[in-house]
Formats: sequence, C-alpha cells, structure tokens
Amino acid sequence: MQKIVNAIANLAAEQDPQAPLCAYIYDLEQLKNHASAMMAALPSNCQLYYAAKANPEAEVLQVLAPIVDGVEAASGGELNWIHQCQPQVPLIFGGPGKLVSELSQAIDLDVDAIHVESLTELQRITALCRQKQRHCRILLRMNISLEGIAETRLTMGGKPTPFGIDAAELDTAMAIVRDIPTLAGKPLVELLGFHFHLMSHQLDVGRHLALMKLYFSTYKKWCQKYSLNLPMLNVGGGIGVNYSDPQQIFDWKHFCMELETLIKQNQMEAVNIRFECGRFVTAAMGYYVMQVLDIKKNHGQWFAIGHGGTHHFRTPAAQAHDHPFFVLAAKDIGIELEQAETKITTTNLKSELVTIVGQLCTPKDVLATQQYVERLAVDDYLVFSHAGAYAWNISHQNFLMHAPPQRFFIRE
Repeated sequence: MQKIVNAIANLAAEQDPQAPLCAYIYDLEQLKNHASAMMAALPSNCQLYYAAKANPEAEVLQVLAPIVDGVEAASGGELNWIHQCQPQVPLIFGGPGKLVSELSQAIDLDVDAIHVESLTELQRITALCRQKQRHCRILLRMNISLEGIAETRLTMGGKPTPFGIDAAELDTAMAIVRDIPTLAGKPLVELLGFHFHLMSHQLDVGRHLALMKLYFSTYKKWCQKYSLNLPMLNVGGGIGVNYSDPQQIFDWKHFCMELETLIKQNQMEAVNIRFECGRFVTAAMGYYVMQVLDIKKNHGQWFAIGHGGTHHFRTPAAQAHDHPFFVLAAKDIGIELEQAETKITTTNLKSELVTIVGQLCTPKDVLATQQYVERLAVDDYLVFSHAGAYAWNISHQNFLMHAPPQRFFIRE
C-alpha cells in the first residue's frame, strides 16, 4: 500500500496547484506476480487466456503477454489493438453479434479459435473460408441448462440469453460442420471443441467446481453422441471479485488443486482445458483516485464531491455496490494547495457517514453511499481499490466532456 501512497504523493507534487488530482494508478508488479501465481497453480493440461475486455491498456498487455497462454478479444477493435500491441501473442475471438468484416479479420489474422455464437455465424465463417480458401478453427459456444447449480449475480446461460447456441440446435450445427468442404485434405473450418461460459461473478469454489463437472460431462456426452475426438474444452472465466468485502478472495490455488482431481476423475487429462479470465486477473492491481472538491450537508446527510466520478469509474454503478476506498489526507503527504486571496471556509468531517459522489449532473453519479470516515477534508484524496478491471474502459467517458483522469503505472 505504501507504493500507492508514494505514487499519489508524486502525482500530487507535480500537479498544478489549481488542478485537483484525478488518476488511475496501476501496480504492474502486483499484476505480474498475481498472473504468474495463477499460471503456476493450473493443472498441466489447462491454459489461461486473458480476457482483454477487462482492461486492454497497452502496459497491461505488455506485462501479461509473456505470462499467459494467450489473449481473448471480443470485437474487431480489440483484435486490432491486441495484435498491434503484442503481435506475437495467440488470440481467440468471442462475443455475440460479430460483424462479417470482423470474422474476416479474425480469419486473416489466423487466430487460434473463433467462438461461434449462432448457426448464422457458423455459416458466415464457412462462406468466408470458402471465399478466401483459408482454414480457420472454431469452438461452438453452447448455452446449456445449469442443472440445479445456483446462479451468480451475473448469469449468461442456463436460461434465455443472447449468448451461445441453444443445445436444441446442436444437431443442426453438427450437420453444418459435417458438410464443410476440405482444403488440402482438412476441413476449411475445423471444430476444435466446445465453449461454455454460463456465469460470471463467481465467488464460491465449490459452485465453480460443480460447473466444471457439468462442462466435463456435457463435453464427453456430446463427443460420444457425435463420434467426435475433440482436443479442446473452453470453460470461460467468470471468477469474481467481492467488492463489498475485498478480503474474501476466490481461492484460485485451492480451486486448481480440486480441479486437477476432477480432471482425473472424469478422465479429461488428454483434453486441453482453456480458461479465459479477465476481472480476477487485473482488478486488484488498479486504484482510482479522486481529490475532494467539496463537502456539504443536504437533507441531513453528508456528501463529498470528488474530482471525477462514474464517467471515469463506472464499476460501482454498474455493479450496484458501495466501492471500497480509503482516505489519504493531503497534509499527510506534505501537500499544501494554494488558497485564493479571499479566505474560504470549508467543512472538515470527523467520525461521520458520508456519500461519495462525482461531478456529473445526475443523482446516479455515486461511488459509495453513507460510508464511515474517521476524517475527511477538502483536498484530501479518495482512493478506490480494486479498480483494475471493467472500470475506465467501460465508463461513459464523454458525458459532460470532463477531462480524462491521469494514468500512472507502477513498475518494478
């Protein structure tokens, strides 16, 4: 934590005295260590791809590229960006509603696999490969029943959603696959396996292992039914972060140990099992910092208005939680801002509940509601942890045309 405080002190010291601080701070050393530990814990027949949608910063990709097995893109823009930043890294391409031009782009880039979301998409890929006379590899993303497994806060399968192919359409999908023409003795479109990603925000190891067991049994059942010998099963990501209680962390190492046992029990050792995680990889390495502009009381409640808001950091609004933060007093890091010639009296809070808001003209611009602070004053810093995933890149950045936050990267 001291290096975060030091980073804020350095940024504040370089600020124009009349320009309050608003910044993202990314701890790249923490990211490297965490990703390396995740890779080390995986069973030998498992892979970890990074879901770039969580945080596609070039510096983040640079750290992760030598560590993870590859990167997942969910749009043509992400394909271009990742390939531009790390042209050597293996890519997979997923997401519903892919443009024909994006599918064409993925084939030209020779991505490791395209995750097929519908029968229409499967036919478009086949037509493109015929037209280009090029091979590509696919996985069929399937939406199957959860079979009694409890849902998480964000569930994408086991019920009607836009994601994946309904299991009832698998016969039709397999018929299309069997009719795909060959080129140089191999199918133009090669089916590598199946892709399942039914839920996100997973915090329970036991429940996620139950999900893996369901994926394994479904994969084996379909391979037997259609006489398939498929080398790959993509089990998605979905490992969550408990923003309400950041100390409760998904035990990845224990999960991987139990997963190895499950793999042996289900005789899945010969199958390449691929994870594509995003939030769990990068969330803890990021911090969002807002300097307090004003403190006021309104209808009996205290409000602190920070320099920034949900247009920079949408996570609390998107997830409907009070985001964890701590207060760093300006005076504690030796920062004395210049005051106007006319003396201004500001409010200092001690042992109060306060709602943290931003500068937007909407009552939804709230990052934390009625949270206890020991002390808080104008010019202090509100430091929000776990801001490294689905934060800046999912925010409505152009609303009111405020200036973007600074971005600062802590390296080794």
